[in-house]
Amino acid sequence: MTTRDREVVEGGVLQGYFLSTYSARKLGMATTANSGGSHNLLVAPGPLDFAGMLKKLGTGLLVTEVLGHGINYINGDYSRGAAGFWVEGGEIAYPVHEITIAGNLKDMFRGIVAIGNDTVVRGSKQCGSILIDRMMVAGQ
Repeated sequence: MTTRDREVVEGGVLQGYFLSTYSARKLGMATTANSGGSHNLLVAPGPLDFAGMLKKLGTGLLVTEVLGHGINYINGDYSRGAAGFWVEGGEIAYPVHEITIAGNLKDMFRGIVAIGNDTVVRGSKQCGSILIDRMMVAGQ
Protein backbone atom coordinates (compact mmCIF):
# COMPACT_ATOMS: atom_id res chain seq x y z
CA MET A 1 0.00 0.00 0.00
CA THR A 2 1.32 3.46 -0.83
CA THR A 3 1.07 6.46 1.46
CA ARG A 4 -1.60 9.08 0.85
CA ASP A 5 -2.94 12.29 2.36
CA ARG A 6 -5.74 11.74 4.85
CA GLU A 7 -7.51 13.42 7.73
CA VAL A 8 -6.79 11.49 10.93
CA VAL A 9 -9.20 13.59 13.01
CA GLU A 10 -12.01 15.49 11.36
CA GLY A 11 -14.59 17.56 13.21
CA GLY A 12 -13.27 16.16 16.49
CA VAL A 13 -13.89 12.57 15.39
CA LEU A 14 -11.12 9.99 14.90
CA GLN A 15 -11.14 8.83 11.28
CA GLY A 16 -8.40 6.21 11.42
CA TYR A 17 -5.25 4.86 12.99
CA PHE A 18 -1.54 4.66 12.18
CA LEU A 19 -1.08 0.96 11.42
CA SER A 20 2.05 -0.76 10.18
CA THR A 21 1.76 -4.16 8.55
CA TYR A 22 2.57 -5.80 11.88
CA SER A 23 0.07 -3.84 14.00
CA ALA A 24 -2.65 -4.15 11.35
CA ARG A 25 -2.20 -7.92 11.23
CA LYS A 26 -2.35 -8.15 15.04
CA LEU A 27 -5.58 -6.14 15.08
CA GLY A 28 -7.13 -7.91 12.10
CA MET A 29 -7.21 -4.64 10.16
CA ALA A 30 -5.66 -3.26 6.97
CA THR A 31 -2.33 -1.45 7.04
CA THR A 32 -2.36 2.33 6.63
CA ALA A 33 1.22 2.33 5.27
CA ASN A 34 2.51 3.95 8.46
CA SER A 35 5.39 1.68 9.33
CA GLY A 36 7.48 3.66 11.79
CA GLY A 37 4.60 5.87 12.98
CA SER A 38 3.24 9.15 11.72
CA HIS A 39 5.05 11.15 9.06
CA ASN A 40 4.16 14.58 7.69
CA LEU A 41 1.68 15.06 10.53
CA LEU A 42 0.20 18.57 10.47
CA VAL A 43 -2.12 19.77 13.25
CA ALA A 44 -4.19 22.74 12.10
CA PRO A 45 -3.59 25.82 14.27
CA GLY A 46 -6.35 27.63 16.09
CA PRO A 47 -6.78 31.42 16.34
CA LEU A 48 -4.93 32.00 19.66
CA ASP A 49 -1.27 32.97 19.97
CA PHE A 50 0.79 31.82 22.97
CA ALA A 51 -0.34 34.74 25.17
CA GLY A 52 -3.95 34.01 24.22
CA MET A 53 -3.49 30.35 25.15
CA LEU A 54 -2.18 31.37 28.60
CA LYS A 55 -5.19 33.66 29.08
CA LYS A 56 -7.55 30.83 28.09
CA LEU A 57 -5.74 28.52 30.57
CA GLY A 58 -6.24 31.05 33.37
CA THR A 59 -4.74 29.03 36.23
CA GLY A 60 -2.85 25.81 35.70
CA LEU A 61 0.36 24.21 34.52
CA LEU A 62 2.36 25.16 31.44
CA VAL A 63 4.43 22.08 30.62
CA THR A 64 7.67 22.85 28.80
CA GLU A 65 9.50 19.55 29.27
CA VAL A 66 8.49 15.92 29.77
CA LEU A 67 10.82 13.22 31.05
CA GLY A 68 10.86 9.44 30.90
CA HIS A 69 8.49 6.99 29.30
CA GLY A 70 5.15 6.28 30.89
CA ILE A 71 2.52 5.45 28.30
CA ASN A 72 0.53 2.22 28.38
CA TYR A 73 -0.66 1.79 24.78
CA ILE A 74 -3.12 -0.91 25.80
CA ASN A 75 -5.27 1.08 28.25
CA GLY A 76 -4.06 4.64 27.49
CA ASP A 77 -2.66 5.43 30.94
CA TYR A 78 -0.13 8.27 30.75
CA SER A 79 2.35 9.35 33.42
CA ARG A 80 5.51 11.38 32.85
CA GLY A 81 7.92 13.49 34.80
CA ALA A 82 7.55 17.16 33.84
CA ALA A 83 8.83 20.68 34.32
CA GLY A 84 7.42 24.03 33.32
CA PHE A 85 5.67 27.01 34.88
CA TRP A 86 2.64 27.58 37.09
CA VAL A 87 0.22 30.07 35.54
CA GLU A 88 -2.10 32.36 37.56
CA GLY A 89 -4.64 34.65 35.91
CA GLY A 90 -3.22 33.95 32.47
CA GLU A 91 0.31 35.02 33.47
CA ILE A 92 3.37 32.89 34.24
CA ALA A 93 3.82 32.99 38.03
CA TYR A 94 6.81 30.76 38.83
CA PRO A 95 8.81 27.77 37.54
CA VAL A 96 8.01 24.21 38.62
CA HIS A 97 10.14 21.07 38.30
CA GLU A 98 10.32 17.50 39.56
CA ILE A 99 6.58 17.01 39.14
CA THR A 100 4.55 14.22 37.59
CA ILE A 101 1.66 14.70 35.18
CA ALA A 102 -0.79 11.85 34.66
CA GLY A 103 -3.97 11.10 32.80
CA ASN A 104 -5.42 8.83 30.17
CA LEU A 105 -4.76 9.40 26.47
CA LYS A 106 -8.43 8.99 25.58
CA ASP A 107 -9.44 11.61 28.15
CA MET A 108 -6.55 13.88 27.15
CA PHE A 109 -7.51 13.82 23.47
CA ARG A 110 -11.18 14.38 24.33
CA GLY A 111 -10.13 17.22 26.64
CA ILE A 112 -8.28 19.29 24.03
CA VAL A 113 -9.67 22.79 24.46
CA ALA A 114 -7.50 24.65 21.95
CA ILE A 115 -4.53 24.38 19.60
CA GLY A 116 -2.40 27.52 19.45
CA ASN A 117 -1.15 29.23 16.30
CA ASP A 118 2.40 29.20 17.73
CA THR A 119 3.28 26.32 15.43
CA VAL A 120 6.54 24.48 16.03
CA VAL A 121 8.05 22.43 13.21
CA ARG A 122 9.96 19.31 14.28
CA GLY A 123 11.02 17.46 11.18
CA SER A 124 7.89 16.38 9.35
CA LYS A 125 5.55 17.19 12.26
CA GLN A 126 3.91 20.59 12.90
CA CYS A 127 1.75 21.57 15.87
CA GLY A 128 1.04 24.56 18.07
CA SER A 129 0.58 24.61 21.85
CA ILE A 130 -2.10 22.22 23.07
CA LEU A 131 -4.43 23.21 25.92
CA ILE A 132 -5.94 20.21 27.74
CA ASP A 133 -8.78 20.77 30.22
CA ARG A 134 -7.43 18.57 33.02
CA MET A 135 -4.67 16.24 34.15
CA MET A 136 -3.37 15.05 37.49
CA VAL A 137 -0.34 16.97 38.75
CA ALA A 138 1.78 15.71 41.63
CA GLY A 139 4.97 17.00 43.19
CA GLN A 140 6.44 18.79 46.16
